[in-house]
Amino acid sequence: MMLDKTYCPRDIESKNYHLWEAANIFSIRLNDDAHRSYTIMMPPPNVTGNLHMGHALTFTLQDILIRYQRMRGRDVLWQPGTDHAGIATQIIVERQLATENLNSKDLGREKFIKRIWKWKSEYGGTIANQLRQLGVSPDWSRERFTMDEGLSKAVNKVFVELYKQGFIYRDKHLVNWDPKLHTAISDLEVESREIHGYMWYLKYPIDDYNDRFITVATTRPETMLGDSGIAVHPKDDRYKDIVGKFVRLPITSRLIPIIADEYSDPEKGTGAVKITPAHDFNDFEVGRRHNLSIINIFNHNAQINENAPEIYQGLDRYDARKKIIAEFERLELLERVESHVLQVPYGDRSGVVIEPLLTDQWFVDVIKLAKPAIEAVKSGRTRFIPKHWENTYYEWMRNIQPWCISRQIWWGHQIPAWYGPDGHCFVELNESEAMDVAIDYYGKSVTLIRDVDVLDTWFSSSLWPFSTLDWPNNNDILARYYPTDVLVTGFDIIFFWVARMMMMGLHFMGDVPFREVYIHALVRDEKGQKMSKSKGNVIDPLTMIDKYGCDALRFTMAAMATQGRDIKLIKNRVEGYRNFATKIWNVARFCQMNDCKLVLDFDMKQSINRWIVGKLTKTTNYISVAIEDYRFNDAANAAYQFVWNNFCDWYIELSKPVLHGEDIFSKIETRAVIAWVFNKILHILHPFMPFITEHLWKKLFNESDNFLMTDSWPILDFKDNDIDIEFDWLIKLISNIRAVRTEMNVPQNVRVPLLIKSTNKIIRKRLIKYRENIFTMARISSIAIVECAEIHGVIQIVVDEEIIFLYLSNIIDLNQEKDRLIRNIDKFSLDIKIIEKKLDDQKFITGAPIKVIKEKRDRLNKLIEIQSNLKNALKCLHV
Repeated sequence: MMLDKTYCPRDIESKNYHLWEAANIFSIRLNDDAHRSYTIMMPPPNVTGNLHMGHALTFTLQDILIRYQRMRGRDVLWQPGTDHAGIATQIIVERQLATENLNSKDLGREKFIKRIWKWKSEYGGTIANQLRQLGVSPDWSRERFTMDEGLSKAVNKVFVELYKQGFIYRDKHLVNWDPKLHTAISDLEVESREIHGYMWYLKYPIDDYNDRFITVATTRPETMLGDSGIAVHPKDDRYKDIVGKFVRLPITSRLIPIIADEYSDPEKGTGAVKITPAHDFNDFEVGRRHNLSIINIFNHNAQINENAPEIYQGLDRYDARKKIIAEFERLELLERVESHVLQVPYGDRSGVVIEPLLTDQWFVDVIKLAKPAIEAVKSGRTRFIPKHWENTYYEWMRNIQPWCISRQIWWGHQIPAWYGPDGHCFVELNESEAMDVAIDYYGKSVTLIRDVDVLDTWFSSSLWPFSTLDWPNNNDILARYYPTDVLVTGFDIIFFWVARMMMMGLHFMGDVPFREVYIHALVRDEKGQKMSKSKGNVIDPLTMIDKYGCDALRFTMAAMATQGRDIKLIKNRVEGYRNFATKIWNVARFCQMNDCKLVLDFDMKQSINRWIVGKLTKTTNYISVAIEDYRFNDAANAAYQFVWNNFCDWYIELSKPVLHGEDIFSKIETRAVIAWVFNKILHILHPFMPFITEHLWKKLFNESDNFLMTDSWPILDFKDNDIDIEFDWLIKLISNIRAVRTEMNVPQNVRVPLLIKSTNKIIRKRLIKYRENIFTMARISSIAIVECAEIHGVIQIVVDEEIIFLYLSNIIDLNQEKDRLIRNIDKFSLDIKIIEKKLDDQKFITGAPIKVIKEKRDRLNKLIEIQSNLKNALKCLHV
């Protein structure tokens, strides 16, 4: 059946995906001992999530690897799944309850968790369905969820074992506290915002020194109620005589010491720093070094608590700030106030200012676990691509701090810890085992109360490479697919996820979780800005798919995925690759219209056919190496150049005279080669553009129920160097002639004579051999060899150091053309001088925005390039 005239992605994408899933071809082949496994762990998107451009990039690149390796014959496992996203999911269901005038406390823990599971069953599949629209091919039959029974079993086992091995402990420590959600949150859930605020300079009286004060600068005067020291630099001469003395803390009248610590910067502020160990991470460390009191002045709502003077208790932190500033003014202890730009931490979910708060939390001693993980990368057991990300990994791992793993919410893995009547803690896999241990401990049966906290989402995610393979069960799946081959992810979670998977994998599996880690860049808008709703520059991948098709978006992601460089996503690029897909569609129609069918065995006598097969071989081998080296952009661009340039623009056009000619044997051969090459093109494009390639392959080349996805990747070794050289020369010649015709405004329908002075027998032979091709493609009327020393009325062309002429004197007025070139060269010279003068102006350079300066320089370079081309054309003009 003839293909539709117009390519419509929507008509083929959903249909083909359903066919793939129905055929179960994404699934693993566990008992296929003849083929090696290839495994990628899909970074589990949040169950609350919707597809965004970051997903489109990372999952496209992973799918390219999976489809390529599947076609290479590997038994591939791309393990899919979603993350339970503790805080995010709880917030969504809380909002849902609010529409019913309910909240989680009204329901209680058990009913609230049931409500979340109900929400998950209704909406939890959204992101997976959106991934299907992206054309990804994971083994959906093995889809996992971090709160699945099996994964929960793994989480409990890891927690219990780490606790009993001394790696997990409970301690009072400073954490990022969200006063709205009432839970500790990770650094990744904290967003820093630039705020225009103030710096208050507060005077603290030095005890036993009449009328002597030490001034401290702070952006958070309310925290002074919890101050327990003043730090100065040990080499700061201004304060040497008072180190070891005390100040009388205003409002509270507590005495706090003046200490010497290098944390204080003599060049910053007054050189003296108020130390509030309970409400600042740096101050906490200073306080530990000097054994300062840790005074917590906030409750869980960020209101002033009972540790402050009574008149401030119960006040919101910002109301307390106003009252404290007023009191300092009354006491004449407010030296001055300055406007100040500062970075303030906000909860990314709650939108409120995060408070460093001293609370009881569970921690993992990752300092010990980090050492084997560092060594694994140093020894090459795991390799980062690009390599420079290893330095980021080392930096984080060598400065690692205890990991707070507890969260004060209800949705998540509840910590398997139970407390006896005296507060003694029992950590076991379940309550029954905890009770048995408690009876041994107390000598009788007692009531146990379970810890109410849940684990940080990243804790369960850190087990993903082996918990999804049914660990702790010792099984064939785990043995075959662990360790995995590569992890593909963004740089922003190297520490939060990659490093933690490394630590857990090495500790519990005895081997690294992945052999390679490919770190891709960010997708930004066309101006290079990070996409955000507040900026209004978010590009929705589903909208792009709906408008241009999935294959166009995927190819854009791959073609722009240069290692180490962020992607500036331009919608025109997506539209351009939609045109590329249309080009492929039209080639398929060309094959049908010219009866180009796949032939198992055919001879290649025609030079043009040998040339295109040689080019295909070179391109296919290059793409294979590029994909395996994670140079996705090189692979995609090589495929694009071969298909659009070599195959469509040159080979198809050069083949048309053969297909329309009288030589029946040449026609049979050329039809067979066109079909064979196009068949291979669909293979090499399939990892990038799965839908259109699968559809066209089925329509043109597959009469069975097989799929292109599971067909073999082309392994080609054809080479004909002489033909390659000849056709490279032919293409240069025709391209140069076309360029001159355009520059000289030669009408398209006018044929021009070609003259050659060369005595090179090879060149003369080529001119004879490819005479008809040159006539057709370059619009040449004749080819003549001339012996005279000087030739007039011509334009000179140089191709591989051979001089060739186009005779134009009877077609255009060369003197007039010469004048035109000179005028344009002079005009460009004037424009160039104006821009150069501007760029030489130091006032302009120091005052203008960088973007404007760059635009000027780019414009200058473009003008110089155009002028150079005009000068070359003038040189080649022989009037």
